[in-house]
Amino acid sequence: MNSLEYVPVPAFDDNYIWVVSDGQHAVVVDPGDAAPVKAYLSKRGWRLSAILLTHHHADHVGGVADLLDGQVVPVYGPAGEAIAHLTHRLRQGDEVHIAAPALDFTILDVPGHTSGHIAYFQAADPRGTPHVFCGDTLFACGCGRLFEGTPAQMLRSLDALAALPGETEVHCAHEYTLSNIRFALACEPGNRELQAWRDEASDLRARHVPTLPTTIAHERAVNPFLRAGEPAVQATLAEQLHESVPDRLTAFALMREWKNRFR
Repeated sequence: MNSLEYVPVPAFDDNYIWVVSDGQHAVVVDPGDAAPVKAYLSKRGWRLSAILLTHHHADHVGGVADLLDGQVVPVYGPAGEAIAHLTHRLRQGDEVHIAAPALDFTILDVPGHTSGHIAYFQAADPRGTPHVFCGDTLFACGCGRLFEGTPAQMLRSLDALAALPGETEVHCAHEYTLSNIRFALACEPGNRELQAWRDEASDLRARHVPTLPTTIAHERAVNPFLRAGEPAVQATLAEQLHESVPDRLTAFALMREWKNRFR
């Protein structure tokens, strides 16, 4: 069975447009800008076969029309959001089957960042590794801002992603890792795995290497938004914000608000 290549193509200041290829055909995820994708596909000699979209924000969909450039290519995206050029509208439990490259995805509804945000879960690549393309819901050591959803929605969405197999590779859409780690350490300064990740991620970025993909197991261990139930995190929130923290949802909501203004 042929292997697949998963490539983060940089765009704008900190976006990654993920490209998955079997060496001939390529699926592109969240192309906010067509130019770097076209250049990369041309350099590799890969042919566009499908586009996957997670949500409607311009830095994720803005390059679709230019990337299509008159080609008849399926464009998959959330059923609950108004996005141009969609040919397949998807919601929780739907399945996506792409012939080339051979890819099978199950759709997860993960609202919070936007009201109709979806994620694409691949249970196994040819090597048996699972993958998830989660747009702006889950980041390395962080999560998306709540532009359209509620804290309860986002916490449920993160719980759904955290319940995926630990070895699942997490393909986030932004290189926010170092700033997220700084906040995570403010939330849980005694987390030794997080301290080690700070050093590793800093070294990667110093060499201009992406910090992604991460894994679900790693995020469970270092991401404060997946650790809202941890006593150490809740104690920090109570101390820093002078608020009572009776449950996970309160902890998550307080943490997300703190992150919005954290510098």
